[in-house]
Amino acid sequence: ISIAVAVILFEGGLTLNFKEIRGLTAGVRRLVFPGVLIAWALGALAAIHIGALSPGPAILFAGVMVVTGPTVIIPLLRQAKLTPRPAALLKWEGIANDPIGALFAVFTFEAIRLGYGAGHAGESATFGQLAGSLVIASALAVGFGWLLGAFAARIFHRGWAPEYLKPPVLFALVLFGSEFANLMQEEAGLLTVTAMGVTLANSRIASLDDLRHFKESIATLLVSGVFIVLTANLTFEKLTGLEARDFLFVAAMLFVVRPAAIFLSTIGAGLSWRERLLVGWIAPRGIVAVAVTSFFGAALVSHYAAAGGDPALLQSAERLTPLAFLMVFATVIAHGFSIGPLARWLGLSSAERPGVLIVGGSEWAAALAAKLQEMEIPVTIADSSWQRLRPARQADVPVYFGEILSEVIEHHLDFNRFGAVLALSPNESYNALVCTDLGPELGRAQVYQASERRGGEDDRRGLSYALRGRSFLHSGATLDELIRRHYMGWRFQRTRITEEYPPETYLKDIGKEAEIVLLVRKGALQFASAEAPLKPEIGDVALAYLPKLEPPRRAAAVETSSADPAA
Repeated sequence: ISIAVAVILFEGGLTLNFKEIRGLTAGVRRLVFPGVLIAWALGALAAIHIGALSPGPAILFAGVMVVTGPTVIIPLLRQAKLTPRPAALLKWEGIANDPIGALFAVFTFEAIRLGYGAGHAGESATFGQLAGSLVIASALAVGFGWLLGAFAARIFHRGWAPEYLKPPVLFALVLFGSEFANLMQEEAGLLTVTAMGVTLANSRIASLDDLRHFKESIATLLVSGVFIVLTANLTFEKLTGLEARDFLFVAAMLFVVRPAAIFLSTIGAGLSWRERLLVGWIAPRGIVAVAVTSFFGAALVSHYAAAGGDPALLQSAERLTPLAFLMVFATVIAHGFSIGPLARWLGLSSAERPGVLIVGGSEWAAALAAKLQEMEIPVTIADSSWQRLRPARQADVPVYFGEILSEVIEHHLDFNRFGAVLALSPNESYNALVCTDLGPELGRAQVYQASERRGGEDDRRGLSYALRGRSFLHSGATLDELIRRHYMGWRFQRTRITEEYPPETYLKDIGKEAEIVLLVRKGALQFASAEAPLKPEIGDVALAYLPKLEPPRRAAAVETSSADPAA
């Protein structure tokens, strides 16, 4: 379990990029500092006075509980479809606070270990001895972690480790750092691996994202395994031993500590009371909190027992794991079921359907975006050229001026609003890079790209299928062809498929030259691609790209009103 927790803490440290925190809004920075300190202090007071925990275990438990991990909060945000600002606040709070809560727990445990039983059994160190020992121990652990992180960064920068060996090399360094630091000082390895992760996160390593994905997968497996082990050790007697004070403490954490910490830390941050109320209520904890709490709880029990500890201290340490399970279950259930209704009641839930992000400005992209807007489908066109965005701006289409592959793009553009990406720049390689970068965020099946030339899957001269998005449109028409058709007078046309106007008749009317671009089926968007041709069904709304011809005889049935709710 100690190795698993070390890897989990290292993975958390990999997410703490100081440059990203500096680029956050004032509201998010307030949630990180002083928000976590206020939540830690208030949580510790609640644990002592309501939960009846001893001060040491109470402070440690409160430190872990400031964490609202991204693996828990991000699925909730996608489900609730919050407006951009509260969604960004909750998302970045979870990312930034994830390693901070672990640091709080590590420092608290080190303080308890050094302060209690430092001399003879049951003898505590003086404040000066404790402070000196804690500073020295922390400096050694952090320094060793920094050295390991810098060493790993140098290995990767210089190319001394092949790409395929980078993940195992990093994994071996994490295990070595944890165990070697523990030999120098008990449990110092946790602080070492966290410092190592933070060092790597700020080292500008080109392959850091790949390493982070690998570590996330390993951490997920380890957390799942640790969760099973901890659940197996959670006896029925421990669960039935929960008392009224435990439930009162959890209620205080939900209804008093979290709201108070948010309201105090966001004073003057420019947030509305509705946003502060929503953020103050939503703070689900995940199984990482259970794993870390259980590990430190067991370590405290062993330490207190070895030092001939007070029975009250042992009892408090033993209560940490059941309390953590209770806290996780209570927050996941309460916040998971309430985030949607509360957001709608406060007017902070977006009623928009999933939108479309078009990367690459052009006359054709602007015409497509304008038609999507008529169909009440949210759309944004992004480009790093202000000139290429001109057609979209003239058509009153929302635009994002900037590089979509920038490190800080998530601070300016909320990807939770989009259900699909169309990479329509003139450069096929750039389109492929966009799809590769955004594929994990939205799903590989929802990223499409235009090609520079037609070609099938077996085209050896084209980009590898694994490196690109889906080919946009069934014909695989290039962007140049689409723009040429635009100047030839081709047009977009929206059609509702009904029993009176079935798919067979519709396909016959639009002709073989027409391209079906999009189907709206039960509110979901399905774009045409060479890999997945579209087949209209009754009830669908189809968007086709047609040549400049006379309208078909069934024009009244084909062209529908832009106010049609099904569109």
